[in-house]
Amino acid sequence: MEAYTGFAKVYDLFMEDVPYVEWSRRLVQILSDSGIRDGLVLDLGCGTGVMTELLSEAGYDMIGIDQSEEMLGVAMERKERSGREILYLRQDMREFELYGTVRAIVSVCDAMNYILEEEEFLHVLTLAARNYLDYGGLFIFDLNTEYKYRELLGEQTIAENREEGSFIWENNYDEEEKINEYNLTLFIREESGYYRKYEESHYQRAYPLHMVQKLVEQSGLQLLEICNAYTGDPAREDSERFCVICRREFPKR
Repeated sequence: MEAYTGFAKVYDLFMEDVPYVEWSRRLVQILSDSGIRDGLVLDLGCGTGVMTELLSEAGYDMIGIDQSEEMLGVAMERKERSGREILYLRQDMREFELYGTVRAIVSVCDAMNYILEEEEFLHVLTLAARNYLDYGGLFIFDLNTEYKYRELLGEQTIAENREEGSFIWENNYDEEEKINEYNLTLFIREESGYYRKYEESHYQRAYPLHMVQKLVEQSGLQLLEICNAYTGDPAREDSERFCVICRREFPKR
């Protein structure tokens, strides 16, 4: 079942507690510390374009890639309201293609957890390392952790009821396969005042720290840091979200 069809309509409503502004400031700080204060930046798995807009506001020339037509539709509406010059491309992030290189790639809100196979995860890193990152460019992405899936989400049912829409979110974590299955039942109000029911299934994979380190090394990227989300604190076993910072090194002479 395709993800983010019905949910795209109310995604931002139910994600309003996500500290996008705080995260964007942290991203800008990381980029600036590496001398990346302007130029092209790719938001990989951009969703409805909230982070894309914030980074555009910070002075970067933004490209957003997402596979969901519905999510990109919301992003385009946001772009029309802001008037910002952002290029949105509908692509599978596992096989993304650009016209040239970018100074940085960012991927937030656990988009990389949607890559379920190690080989595909490595391929995305390799595309950055060999094809689409400028030398010295950064790839910054976050990941939900094993701890979060196992201890906080696994076997949990979360429900929320609002006037604009309601959802029931059931989680099932397979610890052996390291796959978390989300089953979403949504009731979204339409213009008529009636509610339409949608059902979606989402799958995300947990990548342990040692595996992330191995895959980054195999890709050819230089691993600079793995920290606790966007606070900059050292990553811990009970961290809920990691932030991974990699760099494409300059060729050796």
